Amino acid sequence: MRTKETAQVAILLCILNGEAFLAEQLDSIERQSHSAWKLWVSDNGSTDKTLDILNRYARKWRADKLSVVAGPAAHPGAVARSGSAGATDNFLSIACNSKISADFYAFCDCDDIWEPDKIVRALAWLSGIPPEIPALYCSRTRLIDRQGCPIGLSPLFTRKPGFANAVVQTMGGGNTMVFNESARILLRKAGADVGVPYHDWWLYQIVSGCGGNVFYDSAPSLDYRQHGNNLLGSNREFSARLRRLKLLLGGRFQEWVGENLRGLENIESNLTPENKFIFKQFKDARKASLIPRLVGVWQSGLYRQTVFGSFIFYLAAILGKI
Repeated sequence: MRTKETAQVAILLCILNGEAFLAEQLDSIERQSHSAWKLWVSDNGSTDKTLDILNRYARKWRADKLSVVAGPAAHPGAVARSGSAGATDNFLSIACNSKISADFYAFCDCDDIWEPDKIVRALAWLSGIPPEIPALYCSRTRLIDRQGCPIGLSPLFTRKPGFANAVVQTMGGGNTMVFNESARILLRKAGADVGVPYHDWWLYQIVSGCGGNVFYDSAPSLDYRQHGNNLLGSNREFSARLRRLKLLLGGRFQEWVGENLRGLENIESNLTPENKFIFKQFKDARKASLIPRLVGVWQSGLYRQTVFGSFIFYLAAILGKI
């Protein structure tokens, strides 16, 4: 039986034209104090120097340290979703890839910089969870600009992780997430083509919903680069709050919630009895008129992590945008 020091970690990096910052991220992975890792890269059809950089590091590292696979958009005849949806499909594709086997799995973006102890800190918690229980580690992040200069921290969430939160909000960024084989089994059961909006939000939902454990580390585990090509970026700034309000009023949040709920139907049998109640209560409330809708949302116990987030959610409920 492997110990946390010898546990095998599959790092799942998804990329599309990421040459600008890729080498810095690969260097930070190389510096990890936990050495039992292998990097799996799913390239979604890069046309820049991404593959050249990966080939250079593959030659530099041991032969078993880096493998590149074609992402779903790179396959001939594939109909790819764009933007964040395309990245989500890519992450779910590699997470469900039957050729990849490890004790733990870590999502990875191409433009971050990992702390040297990122994996060690995640395994310190994950190794304490029985392997048959789905487990997910995530953390806060340190924000940096294009040049790598610190510009702040991601929001500090203080409310307990749980399904009632996960249904309406993702808690930790996918770039911080490390999870065990039992969590991966849930991803594979739901399917790589489940059609959800964000892989990190999805993983949080299924782990918390199916009786798993989720841990949010308040100490940053990586530098999260903020630049124009970010899919989401930080949700810390006032402008981002206005953007979220716009997404709500335009019905985008409602679409995302609907996609997630349809995905959860694939694994509804795995939800705990308590979470089955929350799931059904919320689904029914979304279809109801104003007063029954608000009562249903209240009875389901759904919550977001911040005061502003709660305001946004209840405003959505009042406007019928959930």
